[in-house]
Amino acid sequence: MRKILWTVIAIVLVLLGLSFAMLNPEPAELELYAGRATLPIAVWLVLAIALGAVAGVCSTFGIILRQRREIRRWRRRANDAQKELSELRKLPIRDTP
Repeated sequence: MRKILWTVIAIVLVLLGLSFAMLNPEPAELELYAGRATLPIAVWLVLAIALGAVAGVCSTFGIILRQRREIRRWRRRANDAQKELSELRKLPIRDTP
């Protein structure tokens, strides 16, 4: 059910983007440091969204690596604790007087 919902949402967004591109075919000029560029407004919008997505992925990359390292450390600790528990279970039980 979720997959169908996400597919419908994606189709609606694509249709909205296409209708926006059809309604705004005029070129827009943008002053860049290296010169000028003239592209349709829809292309500028897609470029801005793509650059934002790339910047978002790059900014979260360090956080993801740090979390993976921490998960590995905690798994190692859990494995060590499991081994210790197994060894303790092998010891005979003694009653104290």
